[in-house]
Amino acid sequence: MNNAMRMDRVRRFIATLNQCRELGLTVTSAKKGQLTLCLPYSDRIIGNPDTGVIHGGAITTLMDTASGSVIMCALEDFELCPTLDLRVDYMRPAEPHKPVYARAETYRVTRNIIFTRCEAFQDPGETIANCVGTFMRIGKEAMPKSFRELIDGDTK
Repeated sequence: MNNAMRMDRVRRFIATLNQCRELGLTVTSAKKGQLTLCLPYSDRIIGNPDTGVIHGGAITTLMDTASGSVIMCALEDFELCPTLDLRVDYMRPAEPHKPVYARAETYRVTRNIIFTRCEAFQDPGETIANCVGTFMRIGKEAMPKSFRELIDGDTK
């Protein structure tokens, strides 16, 4: 699978998730085992109205989505992998009026579990938060064929 196919697969997947559509998440890059998503700044995600700082829940959702979706960049076949554990460490608040990016990677894939790490940032080298996640592999047969075809773009 090439990078364009990975990007299309992730785009189709996040388009099925209500929270991703509400937040306006977009895919900025996808490579084998790596993915970057973007959370645009908007008034809807402000956590502190006095400062305009983004709510931590929006950043956690961004990182959870990036961490779960990067799995599609690591596996040849699409399979849903629910989050088992996600640990987020916040380093500093995100600056108002700027998008936040989440760069995720898979660092170990086993038969049952996939391990990921992710960094949220606005400017390279200025980390907002880091996270590590574990995701359970349930196999591609555990979801309806129609959903799998929607994500993979199959028209068979």
